[in-house]
Amino acid sequence: MAGPEKKLERSKSGLRMIPVADSDTSPFSLPEPPWVPDDECKQCQNCRAKFDFFKRRKHHCRRCGKCFCNNCCQEKVNLPRMLFLDPVRHCQVCTDISRKEEDFFEKHIKSLQNGGYFLVSDSDIGQDQGSLFFTKLSPNHRHLLFEGDSDKHEPIVIEKIDTLQILPSGKDDEGNTIAGGIAIKYTDSTGGVNVVRMMVDAGGNRKPGQIWIASMQKAFKMLYDARSK
Repeated sequence: MAGPEKKLERSKSGLRMIPVADSDTSPFSLPEPPWVPDDECKQCQNCRAKFDFFKRRKHHCRRCGKCFCNNCCQEKVNLPRMLFLDPVRHCQVCTDISRKEEDFFEKHIKSLQNGGYFLVSDSDIGQDQGSLFFTKLSPNHRHLLFEGDSDKHEPIVIEKIDTLQILPSGKDDEGNTIAGGIAIKYTDSTGGVNVVRMMVDAGGNRKPGQIWIASMQKAFKMLYDARSK
């Protein structure tokens, strides 16, 4: 599947590569925040230093839109969640957040798009009656896609996932639970609520599937945190 068509856009914060169609917008992306107007910026939002004749230089954090002095807003880091091409100015709090998210986009999104083999079954049938599918995240991050040799399974809309549960398959030598699969509760295209169980293919290399599950946990947490705000 080809990736979404994109276009280059220049905003007051920098250059962004955004989807041409709104329907291709990643559910993991965020819109640019409105900037606090300059005439309302009386002091740095971090150190509380007042902007006056001696401290006139002020900056807006590209992630939160608040005003800061130069010392408190001098870091330039990548902001993939807002689709910026180059590193942009951040305040100290937002710097830590964006660096963690950059790790998500660099590692976990790629893992989800690389996919893995799972024995997939719906809630109304047993796991032993499931079918083998290669499951991956779509190029625009909006769907989980299931590719099978004969059977079919409708794509799952990422934003329609309600809950996610890890299905254990034992413990390792140190007593840690080993993820053997994942159960996803979601709303389908007809409005019905379903649960799909995806067990790591025991007949092949289990590691890609387990890495995929760990990445799916990270993705769901990001979506859940965004919903909670």
